[in-house]
Amino acid sequence: MNVFYNKEHVGDVLLVQLATESIVKTEVERAGDIAMLKEAQTGEIKAFNLFNASNYIQTDAKGLVEVTPELVAQLEAAIAKNGAVISLNVDFSPKFVVGYVETKDKHPNADKLSICSVNVGEETLQIVCGAPNVEAGQKVVVAKIGAVMPSGMLIKEGNLRGVESYGMLCSARELAIPNAPSEKGILVLPEDAITGSAFEAPTR
Repeated sequence: MNVFYNKEHVGDVLLVQLATESIVKTEVERAGDIAMLKEAQTGEIKAFNLFNASNYIQTDAKGLVEVTPELVAQLEAAIAKNGAVISLNVDFSPKFVVGYVETKDKHPNADKLSICSVNVGEETLQIVCGAPNVEAGQKVVVAKIGAVMPSGMLIKEGNLRGVESYGMLCSARELAIPNAPSEKGILVLPEDAITGSAFEAPTR
C-alpha cells in the first residue's frame, strides 16, 4: 500500500494505492468522503481517495506518506465511519533493502542487460539490470515491488525484452543520495552490509 498527500497542490485529499498494477477500466464508487477506484471487470478495489482527509488523518507529508500502524488504524477508522468496505492488507516490511547478487547472466535478447538473481534475505528475486558495473558477489540496494523512488516512480513487476523482473537495483542518483556520482552504475555497498536489512539513504 502506498499513500500520498499534498494539501498545497492537490487539496485535502489522501490518495491510497492498494495495488501496483494499473486499472484497465476504472469504475468509481462513492461512500461519504471515500471514492473507491475499482477494476470494472472484477470489482477489485485498487485504490481509494479520502476527501477532507485532515478530519481523519494527522500528517504533514508533502508527497509520499509513511505507512505506519497508526496511519493504518486511522484509515480503518475513516473507512468504517464512511460505511465503505475496504480491506487493508498492509506489508510493513522495508521496500529498500540490502541485496546480495548471487548470479549474473547475459540477457538473451539485449546486449546491455543482465539477468541477476538477488538474495534479499527471505527470498531471492530475479531482477533485470542495465547497469554496466553489476557483478555477482556484490552487495547492492534493491527497490522491491511497491517501493516508491525519490522521483515518485513506483516499482512494479516488469518484463524487459521478454524476461520477467521483480524489483530494481538502484544507483546513488536514483536514491537521491547527496553528491552522487554522475557515472552510470548501481550503488555497490560494503561487503559487511547485512543482506535483507533495510537500507536508508544518507541525507547529507
